[in-house]
Order: sequence, then structure tokens, then C-alpha cells
Amino acid sequence: MKVVAAYLLAVLGGNTCPTADDLKDILGSVGAEADDDRIELLLSEVKGKDITELIAAGREKLASVPSGGGGGGAVAVAAAPAGGAGGGAAPAAEAKKEEKVEEKEESDDDMGFSLFD
Repeated sequence: MKVVAAYLLAVLGGNTCPTADDLKDILGSVGAEADDDRIELLLSEVKGKDITELIAAGREKLASVPSGGGGGGAVAVAAAPAGGAGGGAAPAAEAKKEEKVEEKEESDDDMGFSLFD
């Protein structure tokens, strides 16, 4: 993340095509260690691309990621399509099992007494 942050700082500062040395200078100015492999990987991935387009594409991808609460059932259902294969009934069954487990855990939380008794 620090390499990405350094890249974005360089771009925001007006350098439309930062080099590895630019990123090392930025990281060094705050006392952060510069990892050459990560810097080269980042620069190879963003080479020839517009940063505003990359950020917009990233926002679109993040918009489809579930981020709300709701317990493990939602996670199991959301994770199932990412696997690629499998029927529609299996994820629903897994979600029901996880919901039952959570309900049982919630009922055991009070351990036989209440804080307000």
C-alpha cells in the first residue's frame, strides 16, 4: 500500500509518469523502506494507463463487493458465486447452517445471568 500511496502522491504532485527513483525518494522522505520488487510490479501494471481511469475502474469493482453486516450467511452466499461451479441450492443450505450456528451462539452469550439483574 505504501508504494501505491507514493505513486498517487507523485501523480497528485504533477508527475504524470513517476519512476522508481521518484517513488523511492517519496518513501525515503518519510523513513519508509522501499521494496524494489513491489515498485517495479506497480510501475509495470500502471505503465501507459491513466490513473483516473484506474481509480474509476477500481471503484466500479468495489461497488459490487458486499460490505454490510448481516452475519456469516451473507458471506457464504456472496462467496459461492466466486467459486465458479456449483448449484444454487448448495450455497443456500450452507447459509442456513451458518445462521443456525450463530443463533445458538447468541443464546449462550448470557451464560445464565444478566448484567441488569
